[in-house]
Amino acid sequence: GLDFQLGLWMHGYRWPAGRARNRIEGLTPENHAAYCRDALTLVLRDCPAVSSVGLRIHGESGVAEGSYDFWATIFDGVKRCGRKVEIDLHAKGLDDHMIANALATGMPVNVSPKYSAEHFAMPYHQASIREIEMPVPGHVGSGLMSLSEGSRVFTRYGYADLLKEDRRYTVRYRVFSGTQRILLSSDPTWTAAYAGAFQFCGATGVDLMEPLTCRGRRGSGVAGTRTGYAEVRLEPKWDWQKYESWYRIWGRLLYDPGEAADMERSSHLEVALANASRILPLVTNAYLPSAACDAYWPEIYWNQAIAAEPAKNPYGDTFAPKVFQNASPLDPQLFSSMNEFAQEVVDGKTGGKYSPVEVAQWLETFAAEAERQVALVPQSEPAASERAIVDIRLQIGLGRFFAAKFKAGVFYALYEKTNDRLALNECLRNYRAARQFWGEVADLGGRVYTSDLSVSDRFDERGQWRDRLAEIDFDIAGLIQKLGSAESNEKAAPATEKLLRSAPRPRFECQHEAPERFRRGDPVRLAIHVHGPVQAITATLYYRRVNQAERFQTAAMAPKGNSFRGQIPARYTDSPYPLQYYFELRTSSNSASLFPGLSTELTNQPYYVVRQAHT
Repeated sequence: GLDFQLGLWMHGYRWPAGRARNRIEGLTPENHAAYCRDALTLVLRDCPAVSSVGLRIHGESGVAEGSYDFWATIFDGVKRCGRKVEIDLHAKGLDDHMIANALATGMPVNVSPKYSAEHFAMPYHQASIREIEMPVPGHVGSGLMSLSEGSRVFTRYGYADLLKEDRRYTVRYRVFSGTQRILLSSDPTWTAAYAGAFQFCGATGVDLMEPLTCRGRRGSGVAGTRTGYAEVRLEPKWDWQKYESWYRIWGRLLYDPGEAADMERSSHLEVALANASRILPLVTNAYLPSAACDAYWPEIYWNQAIAAEPAKNPYGDTFAPKVFQNASPLDPQLFSSMNEFAQEVVDGKTGGKYSPVEVAQWLETFAAEAERQVALVPQSEPAASERAIVDIRLQIGLGRFFAAKFKAGVFYALYEKTNDRLALNECLRNYRAARQFWGEVADLGGRVYTSDLSVSDRFDERGQWRDRLAEIDFDIAGLIQKLGSAESNEKAAPATEKLLRSAPRPRFECQHEAPERFRRGDPVRLAIHVHGPVQAITATLYYRRVNQAERFQTAAMAPKGNSFRGQIPARYTDSPYPLQYYFELRTSSNSASLFPGLSTELTNQPYYVVRQAHT
């Protein structure tokens, strides 16, 4: 059957003049909580089909964070309805005190952390959150957001510290539609992998937003249909029909990921769509200028400048200077930024992280396979297939754009560190290629879709692809101006040449048996055996509790023949959390690889997780 959750996003009642059309009179700080409690009880009694109440208990509710008594009163409103109703708490700003108040009602409690910030990335949980979301001791947020912008900032965009082994609440992840809001996506292989990720450390599943959730948001609706087609013949009778394969694949594989193999016996069109569907999640993993879906929309991307930070910039939650090459990946533990990788090239010692150049190669591979498969689709396909083909071609173009721009960003970061004219020339060559790919996307998208694919009232979420060309051209012009002062740098030439060659990372054949469980307070002893074809000289163990407020620890592993041994100390395992770990293997040529790392399909969890033994 179907469960119905009532989402109550707003509990505030004091608004600036002109911001509210319907005001509730008679509310005071003294009766506010009781009024909300009694109203909730009344709704739940009159609507017995409601099985869950979703509450955002952070400052966006209009109530100051840390208002524990207020929320305890609201929770009591659920209890008073006289039947079992789940209390579903958004994770942002959440702490043990608030959870304990909810549990005290005796009602089932669920916590809903975001999966891959407010976007949709690769099918594993990021090994770490961005540095800008890490807690700073003593920092307190402002206004209503004292916790979620202060000591609990790390709860905003991931599972935070909520996956304790002894928790008395369930965890169900939430996927926001920040990455993709218009174009069709559908991929059985990756969807099955997501289904596994949504059970991470005992979680019970996921809440998904339907594909067109954001269309017309905040009063930005325009004349026409939600799907946004300019050509009437492409318009389905009902907007959900365009996304029918999305609904079917998610519904079936979330229920049983093992059925993916049956669904992969596909037509050329389905294989093309599967490859195209991997492009934007991969971009999101490698490049996240903002965790907020209100700012970053890679599908119709507001171009982040390389040459200099512009006055009009939607990307606020990123470190200064807020330029493309300085942006963090979603997962900075396993992926390097453009600046970081350029510094490794200059230093002549690349790390194990996946570089923007490798990501560019993956994007090009997905785009090429999607293009090869779509060329094999019979010409006499119905409108549904034509819709899919258009969206596939648009995603192919987006993949090639980001691949070229990632390379441009790395070369510009190299130029900034060396002032080498060759690096700047390579930046411009790749950026011009990216501009050409975006122009092709703008041409196709402009013919098929309407002029305003609005998803909110913000400037960066209006219009469509052709409207982004001016920002790209302006940035390229700024880089051309810098050529006048750039000089050849013989000392830097080897670094630039090395980047141009972009040799593949070493491949190790490894064997490692992860422990099934560990006992809290005991050391976890680990060994990895390297069989070649490349010989590892050193091995480093990276480990962390499954707690995103903490940083990874490292330990040099002791070599013995072709094996390396190390351990996670007993004092570190003495916590309520599971453990996660991976290995970095380094050769004599100053290059490294990660194990287990990402598979060729990019569908696996690139680290090990060990749960605690039951006591």
